[in-house]
Amino acid sequence: MLLSESARMTTAHEAKYRVQYPNSKPRAVKVIALDEGSAKLVDDISKQGWHGAAFFTSLSFDAGAAPGAEGKTLKAWLNDLAGRTLDLVSEVAASDCVVVVATAGKDVQSTAMIAEVCGMHHKTLIALVVPDEDAPDESIDVSLRALRPYAKMLVIAHGRDYIEAMLTALRA
Repeated sequence: MLLSESARMTTAHEAKYRVQYPNSKPRAVKVIALDEGSAKLVDDISKQGWHGAAFFTSLSFDAGAAPGAEGKTLKAWLNDLAGRTLDLVSEVAASDCVVVVATAGKDVQSTAMIAEVCGMHHKTLIALVVPDEDAPDESIDVSLRALRPYAKMLVIAHGRDYIEAMLTALRA
């Protein structure tokens, strides 16, 4: 009897060639809220059982540490959900990728600094724009245009479920 390829691959003889451990591990994903609305969403999402994700609700930096300023030392801090202040550069360096979450139409200028640090450490920056239910399309367009120069992946995320699915796909 001739076995199909699938049937042949499930035999005990072929099983000894299978890799006996999972082929993926959790990634160190840093999730950064860029505004007050997205901070509430990030806080809510963080309560799920994540393996390698760290969540931050705000970013602060020295005015003299503007992106692209020559001779300046980059001094920026992230505030995590427990209220601790952590160094942006160290957190990005220890990550596999960085996800920024922004409410449509809100200020996303701090993304330039995050993108600069991601570039220094060769980390991928993913941007998620979350529109309000009654947000005009123009506010979404403004956010997309502001984030496009910095993000390797730019997504309109319609709500919490979408963001959770994205983080799951990133193995956070």
